[in-house]
Amino acid sequence: MSDSTSKPRKEYRNLDLDLISVKYRLPTAGKVSILHRISGALLFLSLPIILVPLFAASVASPESFTALGSGFGGFLLKLVLLVLLWGFMHHLCAGIRFLTLDLHLGMDKEASAKSAMIVLVVSLALTLVFAIKMFGVL
Repeated sequence: MSDSTSKPRKEYRNLDLDLISVKYRLPTAGKVSILHRISGALLFLSLPIILVPLFAASVASPESFTALGSGFGGFLLKLVLLVLLWGFMHHLCAGIRFLTLDLHLGMDKEASAKSAMIVLVVSLALTLVFAIKMFGVL
């Protein structure tokens, strides 16, 4: 059979070409990997900007510790701490997932997608629990 009479094969790409933008459809595991890098960078960059000054202020004197403790009542500060807490929770859960993948556990496509979804759900659930406690809902 000649090439001119055969039908062209349909091409499947993981790419949605749009006139405005190019969008990639990442699997959940890819999104977890990107969020793991973002949360790691967030935690690393927050050390000199937020965490070290807060620690230094808390150990300076008993009065500064009390003043710092009373300052945590502000909504904006709680929100910043909640974002950092999410970063820690996600980085921890995704790190455990990546360690299990390094042990060659859950390497097939279905198990990898399931573990990625578990990481997202568990990290968000833990963050929600801490948010409820932090904002005093219960």
